[in-house]
Amino acid sequence: MNLSGKKGLILGVANDQSIAWGCALMAKQMGAELIVTCQNEKARKYVEPLTIAENIQLEACNVEDPGALEILVNNAIKKLGHFDFVIHSIAWAPLEDLHGRVIDSSSIGFSRAMEVSCHSFATLAKLCAPHMPSGGALLTMSYLGADEAVPHYGLMGPVKAALESLVRYMAVELGAQKIRVHAVSPGPIATRAASGIDHFDELMRTASQKSPLGRPVRLEEIASLSTFLCSDGASGMTGQTIYVDGGCHAVA
Repeated sequence: MNLSGKKGLILGVANDQSIAWGCALMAKQMGAELIVTCQNEKARKYVEPLTIAENIQLEACNVEDPGALEILVNNAIKKLGHFDFVIHSIAWAPLEDLHGRVIDSSSIGFSRAMEVSCHSFATLAKLCAPHMPSGGALLTMSYLGADEAVPHYGLMGPVKAALESLVRYMAVELGAQKIRVHAVSPGPIATRAASGIDHFDELMRTASQKSPLGRPVRLEEIASLSTFLCSDGASGMTGQTIYVDGGCHAVA
């Protein structure tokens, strides 16, 4: 999993428990030069101490702001020159839609959840692909609720299902450019984004009980898989949703 000399962009750091931050730390340890993002300037004060300590560059990017991704990619290219990998680790839905029934979700709430959690990955790929002259990897984060109806996951289930389908289509469209596309599907882990899911503690307990390994997945295990997929060791793989959930997906 050597990333020496490789350059990457990682979106979605909120704190030191973020999947994006776990991926950034491991990629840095493997030799990559990085730029990571937080949501906005308000979040910067919580994230900046982490990035300063690790000598990682930080940008603010709220994907709902018009032109925000374009500005981010332009700034990142000025600093890095090109991308070898990009990790998209952002997801969001309005709480009133997330906590209710899917059939009760508002059109606006559904659309915003889809834009932030799914379509932003397509936009990011469109912007980054021209700056990946030697190919590389595009990763996003999914969850078992994309494939199964998980209690309390609600609106995010259909959104993640769309995201996983998007991965497959992007893999076909970008394969000729030697750009590989994957969704990583971790088991439930206590991140800031996950805290918005109703009864999340119950979801974690159920996953641990169901898991053949009998425990929750760890942040470093998610980061290890993600780093591998960004490395040359995964050069023959694309278009997959790959689980790192202790085996939960394999158990009925």
